[in-house]
Amino acid sequence: MGREAVARAFADIRAALAVLNAEVDGCGSEPFSAADPLAGLADGSLDILAGAREAEAGLAGLKARAAMRYAGTAHALAPLGAPVPAQEMAVAAEIGCVLALGPRAASTFLSVSHALTTTLPLTLAALQAGTISWQHARGMADEAATLDPAGAAALEAHFLDPDTPRPAAAATIGEMPAHRFKHKARTWRERHHTESIRKRHTKAAADRRVEYRPDQDGMAWLSACLPAHQALAGWNRLNALARAAQGPNEPRTLTQLRTDKFAEAILTSGTNASSGDGAGIGTDLTPSSPIRAQVLVTVPVVALMGVTDEPAMLDGYGPIPASMARDLVANGADSFYRVLVDPRDGAPLEIGRSSYRVTKAMRNWLRLRDGQCPFPGCSNPSLDNEADHLLAWHHGGTTGISNLGQPCPKHHKLRHTTGWTPTPATKNQPPGWTSPTGRHYKSEHQDWEPPHWPESALSAMPAQPGGHADYLYIPRSPGEESLHRVLYGSS
Repeated sequence: MGREAVARAFADIRAALAVLNAEVDGCGSEPFSAADPLAGLADGSLDILAGAREAEAGLAGLKARAAMRYAGTAHALAPLGAPVPAQEMAVAAEIGCVLALGPRAASTFLSVSHALTTTLPLTLAALQAGTISWQHARGMADEAATLDPAGAAALEAHFLDPDTPRPAAAATIGEMPAHRFKHKARTWRERHHTESIRKRHTKAAADRRVEYRPDQDGMAWLSACLPAHQALAGWNRLNALARAAQGPNEPRTLTQLRTDKFAEAILTSGTNASSGDGAGIGTDLTPSSPIRAQVLVTVPVVALMGVTDEPAMLDGYGPIPASMARDLVANGADSFYRVLVDPRDGAPLEIGRSSYRVTKAMRNWLRLRDGQCPFPGCSNPSLDNEADHLLAWHHGGTTGISNLGQPCPKHHKLRHTTGWTPTPATKNQPPGWTSPTGRHYKSEHQDWEPPHWPESALSAMPAQPGGHADYLYIPRSPGEESLHRVLYGSS
């Protein structure tokens, strides 16, 4: 069979593509709907898109397996004594030519294909089944690259093992864009890496840099790789400055204003030096104007107390070293809001604030619950996301967390100007969305995870029928006393 079977299979695929193209053109043997041909064609086009996504993923899995099969046979056919690097270069060159890829892209494709076919069987199976895309598979391979085999298997199982418990209303990784899955996978990797995030961050901070790249039409890119809390605080501050500059007489767009404020900051004496240690991880982010950018830092209580060194979460970024979080909580002034989490299940426990205002507390709670705009695939975590009643007030809706969403301005406008509608939410689960065609799309959920108790604390805890002692509610326990001091001071 061999080549003849392959040729026939691809001939069948091309024939199927011709049929599908005819259906898209409305030239099929019969309409999608005899009652309403136009609406039927619209709905049928979405079916074709969904099917094409699955077919593309299956073909991507096939390409990965074929590439590694070729690589294995090429190495077996190579002359005895041929240098291995030269063989690998020849394999990459051949595959690059067949797929019309440059040398770097070909090497990346081979690297991901090797990971999928050797250490990530669940990812390869999901790719071949069409439940995830090649971009999802590449994200998994990238995050697993620095993990040992056991860590890579645990990463895969967390996201792809059907026996892993997850909320029924939560979007699976294949139902969210690859960049959102990569964020989740990175968060899991940071929490479960065998080497502490503090050590890894120290190494990474040594590589901080600014890069310049020319672009078209007299433009160029200037970008910086720097500690996450500085980058995110700077981004939020640029947004705040740009929003403040908007007005009826300001012709510039928000993007233009943000860019101009950035250029103004680095080209004038308005730049504020950041004081810090030799690694460049300072926390003096005091702006020269009264506008302040707010950042939420979610800190496990035991990590804030210095008992453990597990990662904290920087809102809009992801895991950061506990030492950085303690610095931000202690020295971040009112640009940073500390968020403590329950030691039992990782859920938000308390939001630090300089003054109590219900609206601000509810907005911060929405940011904690949703992580970003809850519209599927949107990753806008900015502070100008807008609290919105899911069930309108004039229709009997209440002003409670379970009846609120916090869509970004674009998706807030989409909700009120089109047929897109949010679905019910809870205190812990953001709303999903229903499209004008009636299709329901799940929202991404936060990955709350219980903090890790130190062995010394576990050994001192009294035995409990259902598990660990409740450090929050057992009267006069040592843990409660320490927690009370952190939350409320020594009084």
